[in-house]
Amino acid sequence: MALSPLIIVASLAVFGLIHSLLASLTAKAHARNLLGPRLADGMYRLAYNLIAGLTVIPPFALAALLPDLRLYTLPTPLLFVTIPAQIAAIVGMAASLIRVDLPRFLGLRQLLRLLSGEPDPRDPPVLVTTGIHGWTRHPLYTFSPILIWLTPVMTLNLLTLNAGVTLYFWIGSIFEE
Repeated sequence: MALSPLIIVASLAVFGLIHSLLASLTAKAHARNLLGPRLADGMYRLAYNLIAGLTVIPPFALAALLPDLRLYTLPTPLLFVTIPAQIAAIVGMAASLIRVDLPRFLGLRQLLRLLSGEPDPRDPPVLVTTGIHGWTRHPLYTFSPILIWLTPVMTLNLLTLNAGVTLYFWIGSIFEE
């Protein structure tokens, strides 16, 4: 059990490194050089999201499967506050993804443009400042911590995971800006 937090932190570090390197302009430029601009522009975002989805699984799986220690369980009356807040966070995250065009966010729109033969499959950059994006620049970074920190049962593994995810969001928001 003593090693569980270290293993989770290591897996988060691997995820963070892969995710950050692939998000870099350098990696995108290498993909364009290797695959050609049209193919890279049509496939990069979807490939990036698929890799991110696969590499984020281990930290969450490790937090669930490694030996653990329960730190606390919220009393039932608090659940009447925390569960609605978590639901609101999920709704906020969904509204954010809809607002920024989920197929575009995932890379599906770019892939469809590539497959349909369009000469430039890229989407023009769009800065959304309406709806939830009028209140916060990064709604996913705002709502995700609400969702993960208001869990009714906190364990050492979950605390480690939540702290690592929150730190990654914080660092990511600095680099994204």
